Amino acid sequence: MRVIFLQDVRGKGLRGEIKNLPDGFANFLIKANKVKPATAQAMSQLNGQKRAEEKKDAALLAESEKLKAQLESGKMVVELQAKAGTDGRLFGSITSKQVAQALEKQYGLKIDKRKMEMNEPIRSLGYVNIPTKLHPKVVAKIRVHIAEK
Repeated sequence: MRVIFLQDVRGKGLRGEIKNLPDGFANFLIKANKVKPATAQAMSQLNGQKRAEEKKDAALLAESEKLKAQLESGKMVVELQAKAGTDGRLFGSITSKQVAQALEKQYGLKIDKRKMEMNEPIRSLGYVNIPTKLHPKVVAKIRVHIAEK
């Protein structure tokens, strides 16, 4: 029986795929609402959903590219202040949460702290580039300047 997967089924298929399955197993998955029969109406509905998802993804990609250009322009530097010793090492550290809050406060840009790829917190004064994954295909670098209080 030809079916359309409504959600991922491990070892059998991914959401949106169309496959032939044995009748008994297909009926079991239909009752569990994991697949539906691949009728002409269901196929056209699936194609419409795919087009809508592609359009939405293209819009997100364009928005991410625009934000990347804005972040990587030389004008955008996130300024943070922290207490430091004489050798330039901070008392404590700067985390991605603090960078995200400063970015929102200074420039009005809201970026999720989990998208910032900081392996460890910043522990010294100076300029730092933080890679940020805005979209699976777009990675921007946020420039941060840590100054002494």
